[in-house]
Amino acid sequence: MATRQEMLDQVRKALARPASGSVVPPLPSLDLAGVMPPLSPDDYLDKFEAEWEKVSGVAYRVASMNELESVFQKILVLAETQAITLSRNPILKELRIAERLAALDKFTTSWTGGATEGTHSLADFNKASFAAGVGITGVDFVLAESGTLVLSSATEGVQVASLAPPIHVALFRRHQIVGSLDEVLAKLPISRSPDRPSANRSVVFITGTSRTADIEQILIKGVHGPREVHAILVENSCP
Repeated sequence: MATRQEMLDQVRKALARPASGSVVPPLPSLDLAGVMPPLSPDDYLDKFEAEWEKVSGVAYRVASMNELESVFQKILVLAETQAITLSRNPILKELRIAERLAALDKFTTSWTGGATEGTHSLADFNKASFAAGVGITGVDFVLAESGTLVLSSATEGVQVASLAPPIHVALFRRHQIVGSLDEVLAKLPISRSPDRPSANRSVVFITGTSRTADIEQILIKGVHGPREVHAILVENSCP
């Protein structure tokens, strides 16, 4: 009867792998030149907007509250909706988004707490998000190389405001833009210890609108999520 080592050597031989005990030659160096060239921080925003627009996202830059309100009015008029849900991202409170939307005669539902805390229960907020025409959130990061918004439940509270309404609007600051996925993974507020898991560890990567092509190979937007996504850079000059 063949020993375990002999059986493994036969498998290695069949797979054209080196026999046990032999020296494995080093892998050839990987040349990634031209595949994903490094970005300069000065190019992050332009790169994000270019990639974002390739996947049907709409990008804005605003430097004042008047400009932000004009963008909101443009989005909301086309949306033809009165109901809007808001995540608990701090930028929404900083910019007094709920109050500004109320001045436009919009009805907002905000998520402020945990599963049972805050103004609304989780079930109520989920119901409001699926009934809303627009969901407004912040982000944790904006990923330049792929045109992606990164949202975590640690910051947003719950993710449904970015996933359920047919229109998603995300606000971000310039300092939240990063160049690569490696930077995002290094900075996410998620525990790496299996013994101490994060209480809020859901992360959503949003690269453009929801889309599917499995229906007779015809591209359809908005089947599994928002059909419109808007990313608004709010400059620091906007309080």
